[in-house]
Amino acid sequence: MPSDVDIAVIGAGAAGLAAARALQAAPVSVLVLEARGRIGGRARTVTVEDRALDLGCGWLHSADANLFSDQAQALGFAIDKTPPHWTRPAANADFTAPAQAAFAQALDALEARIDAAAAAGLDQAVSALMIPGEPWNPLLDAFSSFYNGAEFDQISTRDYAAYQDSGVNWRLPRGYGALVAAFGAAAPVALDRPVSRIDHSGPRLRLETPQGTLSAAAAIVTVPTPHLADGDLAFRPDLPDLREAAAALPLGLADKLFLRTDSPQAFAVESHLFGDPMRTATGSYHLRPFGRPLIEVYFGGRHARALEQEGSGAGAAFAIEELANLLGSSIRAQLAPIAGSAWRADPWARGAYSHARPGGAWTRAVLARPIEDRIFLAGEAVSPSAFSTAHGAAATGIRAARLALEALGRTGGAGHG
Repeated sequence: MPSDVDIAVIGAGAAGLAAARALQAAPVSVLVLEARGRIGGRARTVTVEDRALDLGCGWLHSADANLFSDQAQALGFAIDKTPPHWTRPAANADFTAPAQAAFAQALDALEARIDAAAAAGLDQAVSALMIPGEPWNPLLDAFSSFYNGAEFDQISTRDYAAYQDSGVNWRLPRGYGALVAAFGAAAPVALDRPVSRIDHSGPRLRLETPQGTLSAAAAIVTVPTPHLADGDLAFRPDLPDLREAAAALPLGLADKLFLRTDSPQAFAVESHLFGDPMRTATGSYHLRPFGRPLIEVYFGGRHARALEQEGSGAGAAFAIEELANLLGSSIRAQLAPIAGSAWRADPWARGAYSHARPGGAWTRAVLARPIEDRIFLAGEAVSPSAFSTAHGAAATGIRAARLALEALGRTGGAGHG
């Protein structure tokens, strides 16, 4: 690790890698400091039984405007444009086609109320807009746990309404995490280099790591919000406004589990099931993704947290039991867990992606403001309208790179990542 650079980037997730790429053609020295022993952050693909499995982000959301769609083509990653599984719910005795239509209507009505509240300037819990006694409330909260990583009592109406998506969703058979890693492969990254403190008391920033101190003229900080809120990455002098804003943008939890099935014919290809539509603590099941003999299981919010706390194997036991209740007890012997995530237990993530607490929609703008014109934050939590996505994180990394170059008076050569 060098002793000084022009711009230090903290974190080699989508935001940090995009920032580094945007700086490559500029007349500055750059180093990315990554706490993990790999790049990609919360975008992670693992290969199990010769199949690529995304433990983090898996969908190119807003794919028609997603910078990673272009990168996939440039890097030779095939794109699967099959319509998402959630558009093809599998009918079963517990969730018939009429019931599915009624739930979709309830969700549309709730989202219309959210939009109206946000347009009126209200920043309250989405749960305040749910109709008491509505039979679909438990499943609406389950939906929120998968979508936001938290139930609706923890979600800001204004923040929810601010999210923008084109509705085009594609996938990558080789894995989104693998694409992000390929995208950042040429970035100058020092692995196993966690930064514990940024001292901004002097003319140059001093970044403290277990391997020594790095001096920099500017820093782009892309760590998850809990690290800022709790002081895992501290600042000297302290930045209490930054910590307050980060605390209002906690990370929700969305975990994945992959089950191999020995009887793939029992499941419709590219279809979807809710384990129990009458409760919030349930799983969401993507059946036969890419036609593979697999089931991709999603757990979210408080339920995901409880399963993580129960320990290894709890998620698989829960999912197999739910599927057995739906499809018959014989299915138990035909399912086996092969991979899964536990993002809250990951010390460098501590959750999946951000959501604004009720009353906290203003905080994304606070994180986006430069500090002393030399500390710039980036990451999905900083995005005003594409938070919780890899492409939203990357866009903020590119923006931070441009701001850093402008602050240093070296604007020539900044690219698009």
